[in-house]
Amino acid sequence: MIVGIGTDVCDVGRLQSALARTPSLAARIFTEAEVGLPPASLAARFAAKESVAKALGRPRGARWRDAEVRRAADGRPVLFVAGYEHLTWHVSLAHDAGIATAFVIAEDRGGG
Repeated sequence: MIVGIGTDVCDVGRLQSALARTPSLAARIFTEAEVGLPPASLAARFAAKESVAKALGRPRGARWRDAEVRRAADGRPVLFVAGYEHLTWHVSLAHDAGIATAFVIAEDRGGG
């Protein structure tokens, strides 16, 4: 059963400027595995984190670093969300022309 869906877009240049202006921002938003990625990949991951919050209804106490996008052996993105291991996560990321986007579905493993 689908628990929630979320989608978001992120301007790659705007995120890059914000990270340059505020060096501590990257460590607050991104996990250690994410922080060294290229700007377009960071923007897609930022959009994914926003999408997770939207799918869950912006839960109190949630932190940016609770959601992490990793890469599966076959190269596709895989989403991990701390505290929500009981859910199955589906994520799609894209970036082109300076815009990154993410789409997230949270699914209850029990089906109801």
